[in-house]
Amino acid sequence: MERKMKVALIYGSTREGRFCDTVARWAAAEIARQGTFTLEVVDPAALALPGRHEQQAGAEVLALHERLARADAFIVVTPEYNHGYPAALKFLIDAIHTPWQARPVAFVSYGGISGGLRAVEQLRQVFAELHAVTIRDCVSFTNAWQQFDEAGEPREPERVRKAMDLLLTRLGWWAKALRDAREAIPYGT
Repeated sequence: MERKMKVALIYGSTREGRFCDTVARWAAAEIARQGTFTLEVVDPAALALPGRHEQQAGAEVLALHERLARADAFIVVTPEYNHGYPAALKFLIDAIHTPWQARPVAFVSYGGISGGLRAVEQLRQVFAELHAVTIRDCVSFTNAWQQFDEAGEPREPERVRKAMDLLLTRLGWWAKALRDAREAIPYGT
């Protein structure tokens, strides 16, 4: 029997009172509902990452490295701050190197009028440099604060569920293809 693939759901925001919690909870529920992946949540606000990159990685960075190395795929839940992605997300990405390689990355974004898509386009470039494969399909919430009700559920559940199903289906395809490739031929560093 083939082992179930693991996806790391990465929170992009560490702000107090962040809306990321709402969007990420929805994404986690959709991942569980769809059933392709087991879920690993990575929340930089819950980690004791250092304030700057250090010459020798500390215990928290090494533990994060190990967690991400077990993932077959990644979903980044990112807001857009001032036409870009948050500094905490950049720090997390840059602190880890090889786990990104030859693995697919998908995005669930949120923000104002752009829905976080400007942040996503910048992140695609960063992940390309790290030898990750970003998938085209993403889920984006424009004016996100109006897209969810008081219980944290999308106001248009059918539309966003359809988009998330497509994202997860394609992410699953890439995760399996790249996992099989990494097992057959280790990715060169």
